[in-house]
Amino acid sequence: MKNSILVSILADSHDGSISSKRVIAFIAMILCTTGFIGNMFFKLNVDANMYNSMMYIVVAGLGFTASEKFASKPPPSDSK
Repeated sequence: MKNSILVSILADSHDGSISSKRVIAFIAMILCTTGFIGNMFFKLNVDANMYNSMMYIVVAGLGFTASEKFASKPPPSDSK
């Protein structure tokens, strides 16, 4: 399970642990996708304010995740 695609998507770029920002953005993306598909194919009404709120969470999560790439990496620890 450690080498699964989902774990590699949600892993932090610095130390490889699961990032809470990525998990929240991924869950919000799933909810937005579900609402979009439900609205398009099943004629379910999704409140626009709720959909927009979840979309902002996804955009912010992607922005924070992208900003991690430009942050300086901590120096490697010497464990002797």
